[in-house]
Amino acid sequence: MHIICSDLEGVFVPEIWINVAKHTGIEELKLTTRDISDYDVLMKKRLTILKEHRLTLHDIQTVIQKIDPLDRAVEFLNWLRSHHQLIIVSDTFVEFAGPLMEKLGRPTLFCNSLVVAPDGAVTDYRLRQKDGKRKTVQALHSLNYRVVAFGDSYNDISMLKEADASFLFRPPANVVKEFPEIQSTDDYKELKEWIIDVIKR
Repeated sequence: MHIICSDLEGVFVPEIWINVAKHTGIEELKLTTRDISDYDVLMKKRLTILKEHRLTLHDIQTVIQKIDPLDRAVEFLNWLRSHHQLIIVSDTFVEFAGPLMEKLGRPTLFCNSLVVAPDGAVTDYRLRQKDGKRKTVQALHSLNYRVVAFGDSYNDISMLKEADASFLFRPPANVVKEFPEIQSTDDYKELKEWIIDVIKR
């Protein structure tokens, strides 16, 4: 039996932090896991910026409410879920994900959580588990599933390498260059064809 594991941001929806950066004018918030491979370094940088600019969880959620799925993402996701089991495995947070999941039709999501002060300040974050993307694939293997995975960033690589078949979807050039052994596409139709081909084998 096959199961699909995918990333969320950059794959089905735009990058949340980039949208926050655009809305607030804080350029440093544009940095994502496409740019910085160490997630802890990236998140600590983000938390420092939020504190410096006194941005609250509500401020971020207001931006998220306005984010729509990528063009043709819902169509592709609906096809995927109608033919296969899917788990979206993301480094986003429960506190961010609600409006996005609603627009995507409430797929299953594994993600992390934030520590929020009474005044709404985001003070820390909590990983569901360290290297959770790779460990999700390992857990599914222990249940005798074959895993097909796709994502776009550095933080997806351990998941992609652990999966039985994997693809990069809409990755930046630096990730493609660093991991040329992983097939890459920017097109949902081509990704669909690759998934069909893998599962037929």
